[in-house]
Amino acid sequence: MLDLNLELRQGPFTLQGPLTLDQPVTGLFGPSGCGKSTLLRAIAGLARPQTGHITLNGEVLFDAQRGIHLPPHHRRVGLVFQDSQLFPHLSVEHNLLYGFKRLSPKQRRFTLAQILDLLDISHLLQRRPRHLSGGERQRVALGRTLLASPRLLLLDEPLAALDEGRKQQILPFLRRVRDELRLPMLYVSHAINEILYLTPHLAVMEQGRILGQGPFLEVIRQDHILGLARSLGLENVLQVTVSRHEPDIGCTTVHYDYHELHLPLSALPLGTPTWIALRATDVALARQPVTEITIQNQVPGRILDLRRVADRIVAEVDIGVPILAEITVKAVHDLRLAEGDTVYCLFKARAWHYLGAA
Repeated sequence: MLDLNLELRQGPFTLQGPLTLDQPVTGLFGPSGCGKSTLLRAIAGLARPQTGHITLNGEVLFDAQRGIHLPPHHRRVGLVFQDSQLFPHLSVEHNLLYGFKRLSPKQRRFTLAQILDLLDISHLLQRRPRHLSGGERQRVALGRTLLASPRLLLLDEPLAALDEGRKQQILPFLRRVRDELRLPMLYVSHAINEILYLTPHLAVMEQGRILGQGPFLEVIRQDHILGLARSLGLENVLQVTVSRHEPDIGCTTVHYDYHELHLPLSALPLGTPTWIALRATDVALARQPVTEITIQNQVPGRILDLRRVADRIVAEVDIGVPILAEITVKAVHDLRLAEGDTVYCLFKARAWHYLGAA
């Protein structure tokens, strides 16, 4: 478990407040420049707070009052940046083994073979970083960090520089790290769908302070956090199973519970569980099923919550799983929507996008 309460001042910016990580993975969510990277650097020992403490599994990493500040190499905390920061003059193999060779056999939690298999990078060993794709570089950077046998893995927007296709390739590897290595992770992103693919638990940060922490839906029900989350883009993440492919009409059908959804055509095998995402702004609500319309997905549900944020209403609807819809105040008034009402959630097939395998 990671526990901290600190204050770190850098010029006009101040990072402060408590944070406790007691989940396998916690997402750290917030706008650019709010202090997420600074917090990770403080945990890793790359930035020194003026006051407070940081403990990991009961060991004191930093305590201002007692004058304790363990250097980074004694903390056993791994940090993966947005830029892979591989050594350009070394092969992939030598990059991977850079930290590994500096550990005693007793300190090594993972073997090279284990990490090569986990991240599917055996075929890259003799290449130099300049000959790797962006996704391959990030997998190698992750492997190098894991082979240093950290007790905690910090990921600082590791997918921010990748396109959607590359992100879909990397995210399943992060789930494998979570599930197979059971290594605690703090995952930083301003993309809520990435966080929810890895964990339902998040901490929300703004202007150097932690605004709230806990399960996603509980946290964003707080008005001051909902407004921030909406400004960054609210998204829904859903686990489904591939049911049917119809290449002639460019459609893949998936299901969850007893509901079917029509999505863009995918190459995923039938029966594959996968995660999909949908922006809250791409969900419309109707009182009744709508006929003679191009929107393919119409799923019944019950309104759990209606909350106003600026000039919009964020509706939480139970369609077997909670889903968020961002709609206008006028629409709520015109349809006389209220909590407890039955509605139909409408969303285009093309509005959904695939995140990665479950």
